[in-house]
Amino acid sequence: MKRILALLLVAMMMVAVFAGCGETPANNESNGSGAEGGNSSAAEVTSTNFDDVVTADQFGDEKGAKLKVWGPDAYAKLLKDQCKAFTDKFKDQNISITVVAQGEDTAATQMKQDPDAGADVFGFASDQLNSLYDSGVIAPVAKAYANVIAQTDFENAVEVSTLDNTLYAFPETGNGYYLVYDKSVVSDKQAKSLEDILEACKKAGKKFIMDAGTGYYACLFAFTGGLKIDGYEEDGKTQKFNDYDEKQVVDTLKAFSTIMHKYAGTFQSLDPAKIASGFVSNGKLKSTVGAGIDGSWNSEPDAKALGENFGATKLPTIKVNGKDTQMISMYGYKMIGVNANTKYPRTAQILAYYLSSEECQQQRCKELGWSPTNKVVAESKDATGNVSIQALLAQSEHAVPQLNVSTTFWDPMANLGNKLVAEETNPEKFDFKALLKNTISNIRDE
Repeated sequence: MKRILALLLVAMMMVAVFAGCGETPANNESNGSGAEGGNSSAAEVTSTNFDDVVTADQFGDEKGAKLKVWGPDAYAKLLKDQCKAFTDKFKDQNISITVVAQGEDTAATQMKQDPDAGADVFGFASDQLNSLYDSGVIAPVAKAYANVIAQTDFENAVEVSTLDNTLYAFPETGNGYYLVYDKSVVSDKQAKSLEDILEACKKAGKKFIMDAGTGYYACLFAFTGGLKIDGYEEDGKTQKFNDYDEKQVVDTLKAFSTIMHKYAGTFQSLDPAKIASGFVSNGKLKSTVGAGIDGSWNSEPDAKALGENFGATKLPTIKVNGKDTQMISMYGYKMIGVNANTKYPRTAQILAYYLSSEECQQQRCKELGWSPTNKVVAESKDATGNVSIQALLAQSEHAVPQLNVSTTFWDPMANLGNKLVAEETNPEKFDFKALLKNTISNIRDE
């Protein structure tokens, strides 16, 4: 019921702000379809080129619009350049844009606290979409733009940006973690297997680093066994899980704990920031790290530290009951949203669409190393020639989407990881079944 009321509220806002503006090619309708194939209007798209899709009349009577845009600090400079390119493209509209640095991880919290003071267009992490939607502070993507995005972007990105068969966010980039390694320590062949990686690191006297005590990483232990989050229960807040094979998950947890203890001293549960610094070797300073599980946000320092010896690929397999089992991560997206309370809904929609367009994604891919959601950009040299982007895209095929994640999810998963790696845990005697049950119960707050 809460979700229905939120949707009605947003719909009423959209009707109000667009009343009297007249028809435009965008028609400013919410997208009547999502990732599940209900996009009956997608066939009407004759061009996916931004300049063909957007025309001046779509701004309606919003000449002189003043917009505030939020983006992370690392993106701020390029974001300002892109916003300048946007205002130059539509000079006759006399648009002014202020860019403010705002972390994507806290964007939803800031927006909900005071939507009127929030940004008109803002970047945020995919697991915040439900919260923004339930609060009625995010506007649905205009139908014409949603139809184009359904054709230009990866299906998973569109699916994660969709609620109730309506696109509510503009996909911007993929966000996740993968294996990074020193090729002088771990060969490309060894990088396919966790057992081989740890053996190579041990032989070289190097560490393997993974942050087993943070829920974002630790959830992979259970996910690899087949556990997946599956939205919320009917109350809209209790985490729901898929129908999983409990024995398989338990056996997988035991397999991880066993190998952690077998390679105690080599396997180190540390902050991923320690990976890049551990890769550094300069004169008398010898590297201490052979491999690790790191995020796309650290691709630049990792690559810089290793130079030609930098390797990156999808997460390796782990043997569970003698079978090589692919490690499953959590994979999220960075998105762009439009404030449902903006005074300039048409201009804000067009700007958000521009910032998520092929042109802007290509720039972020080249200058920041951000993985694209746009299919054309993914095939460009900037993407195919970037090993970190290729590793992230490869891992995205073996991941659980970072969507519909309850706030109670992270700490219990972190505790699970800490238990697996703890020195006092004896893998042969420890009750992994009870650990799994308690973790799920604590996540569901039962």
